[in-house]
Amino acid sequence: MAVKLRYALSLFGVLLALVSIHTYTVRAEEGPGNSDAFVRRLLDAGLKKNYAYTLLTELASRAPHRLSGSADERKAIALTMRMMDSLGFQEVHAESIMVPHWVRGQRETAAILLDGGRGELPVAVCALGGSVATRRNGITAEIVEVHSFEELARMGEAARGKIVFFNRPMDPTKLRTFEAYGGAVDQRSAGAVRAAEAGGIAALVRSVTLAHDRAPHTGAMGYKDGVAKIPAAAISTVDADTLSSLLKRHPRLKLRMHLDCQTLPDAPSANVVGQITGSEKPDEIIVVGGHLDCWDKGHGAHDDGSGCMQAIEALRLLKELGVNPKRTIRAVMFMNEENGVRGGKGYAADQRRSRERHVAAVESDRGGFAPLGFFVQADSSVLAYVQRWQPLFAQLGTGRIQKGSGGVDIAPIVATGVPGFGLDVPDYRYFDYHHSDNDTVDKVHPRELELGAIVEALLCYLIAEEGLPAHPSNATLER
Repeated sequence: MAVKLRYALSLFGVLLALVSIHTYTVRAEEGPGNSDAFVRRLLDAGLKKNYAYTLLTELASRAPHRLSGSADERKAIALTMRMMDSLGFQEVHAESIMVPHWVRGQRETAAILLDGGRGELPVAVCALGGSVATRRNGITAEIVEVHSFEELARMGEAARGKIVFFNRPMDPTKLRTFEAYGGAVDQRSAGAVRAAEAGGIAALVRSVTLAHDRAPHTGAMGYKDGVAKIPAAAISTVDADTLSSLLKRHPRLKLRMHLDCQTLPDAPSANVVGQITGSEKPDEIIVVGGHLDCWDKGHGAHDDGSGCMQAIEALRLLKELGVNPKRTIRAVMFMNEENGVRGGKGYAADQRRSRERHVAAVESDRGGFAPLGFFVQADSSVLAYVQRWQPLFAQLGTGRIQKGSGGVDIAPIVATGVPGFGLDVPDYRYFDYHHSDNDTVDKVHPRELELGAIVEALLCYLIAEEGLPAHPSNATLER
């Protein structure tokens, strides 16, 4: 018995030594101290399969219209939990939240009335998220075109009883289209309030896109206490230009519009969480994620199915390479970014966070395009520290590391002092697809999507192994 026991202990020692050698090899020869080989392994593992696209295709086919409170939203929660479980993630669970529940309805129609109503020209419209419906038989009224809120205010009573047509385009001279978007999106978010304050009976908003087509782009809008709630819809850019041209010749032109959308009581929902638990500092967390919800147009492929599947793929890649990170790397599928940010707020406020210390939060929510680098939302010491890794990311063509926003979903946790990182991509085509029927999975390139997952995997791994400089994020989240 003693001989057998000594043999068993000896064999166990050999096995333990082999495991130790393997772990040492990953960390010393391919880890942060000498990471070139690790970068090559990540590339090989990722580009051989482009598995992020496989995941995205499954999400798009099984749960394409993932608007908060919808049936597809619930399918997406169950699906991503199954994905994480099947890939061997740890601590897979859903964290409950309540979300807004707005439904589009079955009817969205509009037509320009020509020749005093004897002819019609159909135009492509869609209700803006959160809009009230028109009355049962729709509305028919003259149209007044404006390009700014200031122009509307100067009109005095001229908009009363009319449909206010906001026709300010995105500025095509802006290099970064997110800046151009920011210069036009206030029409969508606040147009109904401004139109109602001017006496208008509906708001019609030029789609916030640089694309010239007949696909209207939806998005969130809001109302103001004490101001009448009037219907609000987006009109395609082609039809906006047609309407503008006709109004110049026929100022008293009328539009007929019918919407039957409605807001229902808040609905139960959840963020989906799964992780690779840290081997040395399991309570120090690096979050990587995107928002699982999307508008009920297209597949929500670029916005933001891509970001969610990149997060899952980043963890899958690290597991495939046998990485055993010092700190926990956690994938989070945030819910309700589009019309409430309840997921991001709920995650940061959840009681479980009081037992954790978040050291970084990473988000991809600019589309599944080829990565350029990432934005760093933190103080200069964190930026300088991360910029030391530029040569590694440059091997992936992603060496652009600069100050900027991390993302909407991680903003609540970043506000507590956690450094935020947002994946940077070329944004020239993003708003061609954004919030419209154009945002389908075939618009995403498998290789570009995978490269984003590889960059996130590398960033999460380096932070998990090396940590970041002393920063408020090293404190437990305040409640």
